[in-house]
Amino acid sequence: MTLSLDEVKSRLAVFAEREAHGVSPLYEHLATEAAQDDEVAGLLVAAAPDDARPTLLLAAAHRLIAADPIHPLSRYYPSLGGFDGADGDTWPLFREFLLDRADRARELIASRYTQTNEVRRAALLYPGVSLAAKEAKGKIALLEVGCSAGLLLGIDRFSYRYQCDGGEQLSAGPAKAAVGLHCPMGLEPGAVAPKLPKKLNVGAKIGLDRNPIDAGDEEELAWLEACVWADQPDRIRLLRAAAADQRKAPPELVTGDAVDDLASTAARLPGDLPLVVMTSHTLAYLSDDRRAEFVDRLTALSADRPLWWVTIGSYAAGLRYVLPDRTDLATPDGEQIGLLGVIRFDGGTHRATPLARTAPHGQRMTWLA
Repeated sequence: MTLSLDEVKSRLAVFAEREAHGVSPLYEHLATEAAQDDEVAGLLVAAAPDDARPTLLLAAAHRLIAADPIHPLSRYYPSLGGFDGADGDTWPLFREFLLDRADRARELIASRYTQTNEVRRAALLYPGVSLAAKEAKGKIALLEVGCSAGLLLGIDRFSYRYQCDGGEQLSAGPAKAAVGLHCPMGLEPGAVAPKLPKKLNVGAKIGLDRNPIDAGDEEELAWLEACVWADQPDRIRLLRAAAADQRKAPPELVTGDAVDDLASTAARLPGDLPLVVMTSHTLAYLSDDRRAEFVDRLTALSADRPLWWVTIGSYAAGLRYVLPDRTDLATPDGEQIGLLGVIRFDGGTHRATPLARTAPHGQRMTWLA
């Protein structure tokens, strides 16, 4: 089964309007044009329907231009040292470049899928994981589902600085860290800034992904970099720094399904440690039934050990399954806003706490009252 060309073009148009607009001028321009071009949009038909996302087409193009950086198109790619903004030549150059390499593009699109290991999301997760660790009262075991290269498992090794709108500054993590993250933090009326610990006491960690990436492999790392939006080079610099830091203490990464292999992966962690499960925009890639089953599996796991689920993502693809009927938490159509939530599972019951609204790539968070 493949996606129809009309559906691919519709996805490109929606991506340009709702995700790239105001965030990535280059990708907004390219996706807008691709949505009107049968040949370029048609390359994405090579992907499985669930994977045929505009970001995959753009990542394939990014990987190909990175392999040919002297091509004139590179001047529009800040990730490759380019500094020209999108103009009348950008799309014709892009179209010619990509269609000249159509076979290679289709090969990438058919064999890869978008894996955005966004390091800045660690700054969004840190307050939630630290709250879970505080409740656990000791060392925790950390399991990231949908880990990609597992870079977010370095959450205890990074340093953090949160700049509140009122001028207050919060800091957390080790003073000397290879990766330092900055995240502006807004406060809703009545909200109080969280108290963050200087240290997360992580006793063991593991990642689960359907296709884990070895960030120590240069070719695999190159694909991970290609998935970063090309006009946001700061994100690539952070990714490289986190990958280099990870090589000092690489976590175990398991190949498997987010639902079917959750229990067996958790069993690889010491059973005497409370378990904290992290997801970062992972459940958006699962069907409604599989999301509900994921929550059921967490409930089952909590029968044997204390368990917390720390998640960021849309309300519809996350907290809705443990905190239904909270329409106030739903994201308005067209807005790319997620939620940070912490869910404590205790046998057959759970307690869900929404903590903050979050920007998709860790650019900002707003603490809830």
